[in-house]
Amino acid sequence: MIGTPAAVRVWQPNLRLLLFSGLMLPLLLGLGAWQLERAGEKTRQLELWRRQAEQLDWSVLWQQQPQPGQPVVLSGCYGDHSWLLDNRTRDGVAGYEVMTLFHPVAGPPVVVNRGWVRAPARRQNLPVFPTPQGELRVAGRVADFPQPPVLAQTPPGPQSGWPRRVQTLAPADVAVLAPGVANRIVRLESPLQPGAFRADWVPDRMGPQTHYGYATQWFLMAAVLVVLTVFASYRRPPAYDQKGTPITTKGANNDNDNG
Repeated sequence: MIGTPAAVRVWQPNLRLLLFSGLMLPLLLGLGAWQLERAGEKTRQLELWRRQAEQLDWSVLWQQQPQPGQPVVLSGCYGDHSWLLDNRTRDGVAGYEVMTLFHPVAGPPVVVNRGWVRAPARRQNLPVFPTPQGELRVAGRVADFPQPPVLAQTPPGPQSGWPRRVQTLAPADVAVLAPGVANRIVRLESPLQPGAFRADWVPDRMGPQTHYGYATQWFLMAAVLVVLTVFASYRRPPAYDQKGTPITTKGANNDNDNG
């Protein structure tokens, strides 16, 4: 019998398989890199969240482009304008988050998220809540404006009077009342703060370790894809008889039986 020994494999790539792997490999590596980036962001956020002793007054912090999670102290007074952020639940109960414009002694005006309140039984009724008067001092953490991507382009319906029910709130909406308003908000750090309601904020439960785990999974899948592609591209070449005809497994078995 003439031919390559059956145990020897040669490189015979499948073009469809190579195309599939060429498309999937960058995707898997990109997902892994994205999870590593998210883990870095979470690490920085948690570090800011732990910096309890480094609270800065708003008059200083606003000049430093504060980041979400950074602690801050506000000295000033609440304004007369409040927004009720709709579709907020606690323990399965419908309610609102109370967002009130705050006027610091120094620095630009800023929206303060005072926490959650229960919604009245009837949808057409808005909750009634007190707002402290006069100058006071509150502590909180910097946060982004509540602008969900799906609702970001939804125009608010016509409303009159205050407070106003909203699905989302953007700096441009507040700037109509307070030009120069800060492009981030402040969440009160606890229900013990002046004017606070249920302010039980916690950092994102998905810590950096979870993102590292996801990144590892994506990179492992990429490695498995490479190994399987290479393995599948090495094949046993067909054996030929003396006449140059490929010998199939079935034919070989018949010859053995006849012999």
